Amino acid sequence: MRQLIINPGSTSTKIAVFDDDKVIYEETLRHDAEELKDFKRVADQFEFRMNLINEALKKAGIEASSLEAVVGRGGLLKPIPGGTYEVNEALLRDLNEAKRGEHASNLGGILAAAIAKKIGKRAFIVDPVVVDENDDVARISGLKDIENVTIWHALNQKAVARRYAKEIGKRYDELNLIVVHLGGGVSVAAHQKGRCPDIPNALDGSGPMSPERCGTLPVGELVKLCYSGKYTYEEVKKMLVGKGGLMSHLGTNSAKDAIDRYHAGDQYAELVIKAMAYQVAKDIGAQAVVLKGKVDQILITGGIAYSDEFCSWIEEYVKFIAPVKVYPGEDEMLALAEGGLRVLSGEEKAKEYK
Repeated sequence: MRQLIINPGSTSTKIAVFDDDKVIYEETLRHDAEELKDFKRVADQFEFRMNLINEALKKAGIEASSLEAVVGRGGLLKPIPGGTYEVNEALLRDLNEAKRGEHASNLGGILAAAIAKKIGKRAFIVDPVVVDENDDVARISGLKDIENVTIWHALNQKAVARRYAKEIGKRYDELNLIVVHLGGGVSVAAHQKGRCPDIPNALDGSGPMSPERCGTLPVGELVKLCYSGKYTYEEVKKMLVGKGGLMSHLGTNSAKDAIDRYHAGDQYAELVIKAMAYQVAKDIGAQAVVLKGKVDQILITGGIAYSDEFCSWIEEYVKFIAPVKVYPGEDEMLALAEGGLRVLSGEEKAKEYK
């Protein structure tokens, strides 16, 4: 079953063609900032990116008519349960209007739908960052006017959880797992029989610090900083996401660089990078509480998971909870292909976005 996978980023569009779960073609189409500067909205880039995709497929000798489906990266939609969604008018409307935020990933479903419509096939999105399966109790914060919201690495987390379940001959919905995504952002979530009942806001407000995000902060001190008169609203936002975490402490958003500096004798780099691992471990402990201590496995994934040393620091703290297994990297294209394939093969039924 051949699928075209489309994953738009801010300055690139990744495309791949899969036959079942085997990639037969992939390419990253780079976009110069100068090429994009005249587009006021993300949706305005549709024709520009579509032309590049069509040219790349033509050059690769791949006929659109050979496709069974087209899968796009899901964008900033309203909160929805996890799964594979068929792109419908409601979904397209919300992606085009971008009421929940302008992001390049919004184009994933839009581009997929246009290509699929032309060849009379189906278009899907899979596990977007807005996947929300929280229990009501997890939504309550200490202030009535503020609800705990969720933005996280749903695509990679759920793909890895399903992969692990398949490896041991079980279904995802039979297991209790804690999955850790370690990348530019970090998210830690409990997966309880196929559902995540307490998902963090890994973008700007909860969880461990990451290479460029601050994670949870002492609220009182943050309020003082906001009202100090030293920073604008936009500057504070950038501190939370972009200039937080390792960037704030060490001036780098590379965990590898931080670990290399530690090995070169930089004691502060050692303290900070180990503090990051410590914070990840504490969040694993918190998610074990969500599962009432019944944890079958802890899974660690993402780019930083290539560091055996960093993963071992985490494991030292949490191995008493459950065994730890590492899946380094973040294979979004395969995860998207697997989501489409589950529907095409009849393993799952596509969900409807309303």
